[in-house]
Amino acid sequence: MSDQTVVHLLRHGEVHNPNGVLYGRMPGYHLSDLGKEMAQRVAERIGDRPIVHVRVSPLERARETAAPLLAARRVEPVIDPRILESTNVFEGSRFAPGDNALRNPRTWRHLWNPFRPSWGEPFTEVAARMMAAVHDAREAAAAAPVEADGRPNEAVLVSHQLPIWTTRLHAEGRSFLHDPRKRQCTLCSLTSLHFRGDVLTQVSYSEPAGDLIPTRDKGAPFSAGGAPEEHRPR
Repeated sequence: MSDQTVVHLLRHGEVHNPNGVLYGRMPGYHLSDLGKEMAQRVAERIGDRPIVHVRVSPLERARETAAPLLAARRVEPVIDPRILESTNVFEGSRFAPGDNALRNPRTWRHLWNPFRPSWGEPFTEVAARMMAAVHDAREAAAAAPVEADGRPNEAVLVSHQLPIWTTRLHAEGRSFLHDPRKRQCTLCSLTSLHFRGDVLTQVSYSEPAGDLIPTRDKGAPFSAGGAPEEHRPR
């Protein structure tokens, strides 16, 4: 058993969504060709790491993102509904340019409380279910034999942007209130939680497929291939 473990939160790759729908938990949304390339790039970049445990959201885009990494590591996934996308009353609505659901006054009644938020699953509930899955993954990784080179075992949770970002805000002791346009959680990025025993000691962020991310999706600036940004929990 290892005293140190790392649990990576991997966001899925680009989804084929030509109509600009907020698909949320809707079935039938798969990775685009670029999204599949992103997933393969992740496997190439981290497939040699001591990843011994993988949990995957039930949604198609997460399972397709996980597939190349699972093949590289020869690990059987655990399908975990606790790490799927958050619920949202706008699911199925269009948010394409010129046809944005938020321009309709009838939707404004859902926007009264951004702290909860009033339009979807409470942030506190998202953080609780995600952290429960994180600790289960940490325990599974810690219990597995350590590889010969002695590197700490790692686990991966393949999830979605809002649950991952909410988990990071919780881990760093920050407010859940945020601007969605400024989330540092790009396509196929890794938000990594570092543990010693069951104590979270560090949060880091990296973009193994950063060179493939379209400019419109980059969000917060990050130098692809550079050193991960590191944060200490408060």
